[in-house]
Amino acid sequence: MIRLGCEGKVVRLTLDRPEARNAIPGEGWDQIADRLTEIARTDARLLIVSGAGGAFCSGVDLSDFGRFLGDAEASARLRQRIRAALDRLRALEIPTIAMIEGPCYGAGVALAIACDLRIAAPEAKFAITPAKLGLAYPQEDVHRLVRLVGAGQAARLLFTAGMIDAMEARRIGLVEIVEPAAAAKPILQSMLDNSADSLAVLKRSIRLTAEGVRSDPEQDRRFDALLSGEEVARRLDALRRQ
Repeated sequence: MIRLGCEGKVVRLTLDRPEARNAIPGEGWDQIADRLTEIARTDARLLIVSGAGGAFCSGVDLSDFGRFLGDAEASARLRQRIRAALDRLRALEIPTIAMIEGPCYGAGVALAIACDLRIAAPEAKFAITPAKLGLAYPQEDVHRLVRLVGAGQAARLLFTAGMIDAMEARRIGLVEIVEPAAAAKPILQSMLDNSADSLAVLKRSIRLTAEGVRSDPEQDRRFDALLSGEEVARRLDALRRQ
């Protein structure tokens, strides 16, 4: 259901249920969390999250819903499983990129916006549809959505449950780049060419800023450590030699 693959320092987490457009059942979220724990222990430089079979993720597996009807405790457990997986994704120190092809619906959007960057293929489609089913969207996912696209566009997506294409998703800020997956390789390579330590500090800085933190002593310490470190000297020397 959840595959891990490595290409050098790039690790790819693939949702592999193409027959269900990569809908994720309850245990699938546990698998995602476990795989992310494995990734955190490696020396990977970059994580790509993608789906098999021309779809990213069509959301939570609707065939699971029968288990939760009339059972608030079971519903809470599913919500907690999803939250645990997405929190673990957010906690990774390396850059995380959602490579989105085809459908990206509901919890699939939550998975994508928990990544640092979203690259959508031109044929990608997006929808957040809990209101069609009499459901809500988890508060932490609404928070991330509003941060990305603003309250008005978030309201549009959630209230209408309507579908938008990749270009509209880019226009409103739901994705950053619209390119076929193959064309996105130079973007990934540019990240790999940069300092892993710098990217980790910058990623933390972006997260703190999004949370409303203006200054942070730990971030200052990391900044100073980079500035006085050996890697800066090596990279400056390499630039001078060019």
